[in-house]
Amino acid sequence: MPLFGPKFTPKKTPPRRSSSLNNLNKLESSIREEEYGLQYDVARLKLGGQELKFDKENGVWISDGGGGGGGVSQREFMKLRKQNQNLLEENNLLKLKMEVLLDMVSKNGANGCQ
Repeated sequence: MPLFGPKFTPKKTPPRRSSSLNNLNKLESSIREEEYGLQYDVARLKLGGQELKFDKENGVWISDGGGGGGGVSQREFMKLRKQNQNLLEENNLLKLKMEVLLDMVSKNGANGCQ
């Protein structure tokens, strides 16, 4: 082994060709659409034991019925969300009123002691 000779260099490998991608452009468009096209059935979603399906006509998610019950439709969900928001706002208003009343009582109590 020479001290100042050339270092070991492996051969460079040629780039690989993907045969599967080359076949796509050789197929007829109708066959390609049939094989790889966007053909889909009803969209289904399963979350926490509840199964939902997407209604294309109305554009809403609906309960599939066989998911164990307890599910609500999207309209019901939106109604409940709005009701929840109203209750949160009412609760915040009542907390604010309580704080104002406590401030008034504490000021009157402090003025009465002097």
